[in-house]
Amino acid sequence: MTQAARPRRDRAGYLFLLPWFIGMLFTVIPFFASLYLAFTDYNLLNAPQWIGLENFREMLQDPLLRQSLKVTFIYTFVSVPLSLVVALGVAMLLNQGIKGLPIYRAVFYLPSLLGASVAVVLLWKYIFGLNGIVNAFLGWFGIDGPGWTSDPDYALTTLIILHIWTFGSPMVIFLAGLRQIPGMYYEAASVDGASRWRQFRSITLPLLSPIIFFNLIQSLISSFQTFTQGFIMSGGTGGPADSTMFYNLYLYQQGFSQFHMGYASAMAWMLLVIIAAFTALNFLAAKYWVFYDN
Repeated sequence: MTQAARPRRDRAGYLFLLPWFIGMLFTVIPFFASLYLAFTDYNLLNAPQWIGLENFREMLQDPLLRQSLKVTFIYTFVSVPLSLVVALGVAMLLNQGIKGLPIYRAVFYLPSLLGASVAVVLLWKYIFGLNGIVNAFLGWFGIDGPGWTSDPDYALTTLIILHIWTFGSPMVIFLAGLRQIPGMYYEAASVDGASRWRQFRSITLPLLSPIIFFNLIQSLISSFQTFTQGFIMSGGTGGPADSTMFYNLYLYQQGFSQFHMGYASAMAWMLLVIIAAFTALNFLAAKYWVFYDN
């Protein structure tokens, strides 16, 4: 390449990178602005007032924040393992060489695209409502079902079921991983008399462990950031009786309903620390159960 052509090539490269640089500004500037606002008293109307660690001290004494953490932890630690188990089970069924695999794969993946949408949450609210489809089905057996979405004992459970229903994304990744496991391993195990369960435990799980780890991290991060489901199901209140008060929903209330933007920024950074901590713990634990074919 001639010296005259090199500047033109460089300009073309920078031109293609320009949209990324512009997008980065819309991420980096709010990122550091929120860090500053976390140490201020800011209500969106007046200039921020520096208050140091006061927002973080207030968080330690906020009972509703503790409730939002409780709801988010229960939702995450129940729904994530169950959704991964269902996703792996369905992926193994689809890996049996059934006809029409692309169709089944698309049908099972579709809920992952729609699960967090307003329309699907509204549909879910109708299905589990007092006069919804679930109670109509129970009525055929003479059972009077509760108002699943209006009862504090069941409201969060309906959202956990919604999360499990959206297992399509990890299922597709599991299926791709299963199709990469050489069949000769299973043939050799069968010759040695290994049962299906032993083959699953000794061949499938170890070779699939990097995929399981990837799906686990992705699902954990996504579940900790749940917002739409709780907002639509409760009408933005986190009800009934704060049973669906997710952390992000409470953050939204503080920032955009009560205009405590400084406090909301502090909450956002606390969420970042929580997600980073659980991600780091999983990476530390991965060396004991994740196996790579080096």
